[in-house]
Amino acid sequence: MSTGDTTPGHWRLDWPTSDGRVGRAQLKSAPEDFRVEEVLAVSELIPGEGEHLCLCLEKKGDNTEFVARQLARMAGCRSFDVGFCGLKDRHAVTTQWFSLYRPGMEASDDDFIREVAGHWRVLDSGRAPRKLRRGEHSANRFTIVLRNVGGQKPEIDAALHRLGEQGAPNYFGPQRFGHDGGNLDRALKIDPSQLNRRAGRAKRSARGGRDGSKNVLYFSAARSWLFNEVLAARVSDGSWTTCLPGEPAEGAASGPTGPMWGDGGTTATDGQETLERDVVKQWPEFERLFAATRMQPERRPLVVQPQELGWEWQGGDTLQIRFVLPPGQYATTMLGDIFELEDMSLSRHNE
Repeated sequence: MSTGDTTPGHWRLDWPTSDGRVGRAQLKSAPEDFRVEEVLAVSELIPGEGEHLCLCLEKKGDNTEFVARQLARMAGCRSFDVGFCGLKDRHAVTTQWFSLYRPGMEASDDDFIREVAGHWRVLDSGRAPRKLRRGEHSANRFTIVLRNVGGQKPEIDAALHRLGEQGAPNYFGPQRFGHDGGNLDRALKIDPSQLNRRAGRAKRSARGGRDGSKNVLYFSAARSWLFNEVLAARVSDGSWTTCLPGEPAEGAASGPTGPMWGDGGTTATDGQETLERDVVKQWPEFERLFAATRMQPERRPLVVQPQELGWEWQGGDTLQIRFVLPPGQYATTMLGDIFELEDMSLSRHNE
């Protein structure tokens, strides 16, 4: 089929770690073991007046998109009129902001907030002149409890110290690719013309947007997977923490980056461009997909660097870890650089 094996069920979904895993642990044994607090510059984004009511909610057992749909129903507005900064897990205790388009309805805000409080805990509220947008928060603050931790404590402590100093490979999590890489299989079947904004607008309107949204999901999965493959090559050759000759200027100041592939492939030059193109050319089907779209190439950091990292052993085999990450970086993937993780929430997925 191609140099890379893209037959169903044969996608690589586990990539090399920086120094090898030193322990194993159970993750998300209960929602309270995985806490995420969205960090938002409230004074700048929610100044106190405007057409959008903003609510900071604490939720458990509900994913972000479900809460957004319920808020839209309660507010009597379109789902599109509900904004949020990022997707938060269902199997966790999470705090995040939502915005709802309620022009001229300030007088009834208190009544509406009381209605919302019957479903989720309301921590804060305010008004803003526009809806919240994806990636607009500054960070996510995590408090994660790992249970039944196996391994030598001195080795685990050393690995966590190393994590704080050098970070971990900034892979996209395997959930992005669907079961057994199913989203990647579907990406190979996309009609690229549906991803072009000008052509896609009329088609999405005619179909209600559903097919277009799915194609964007599959396209994004393919883009993320190619990034992971390039990062895996850099982890394997030991260059993932340093900039190579040809690192684009936008990345060089903040550290090494990898390609979010697009029309034209990559913005890297010199030896880094060669490395990235050599990796991606193993999947010519994806190369053709990206060449047929107008998506501009972008860059993503190769290193996820936790801030305010701290940890505490709570008994013999329970470990609490605290840290802050920028938007779009995966806590479980970062911890997976140290631990072989068993996600206990998967057994509750269909509950």
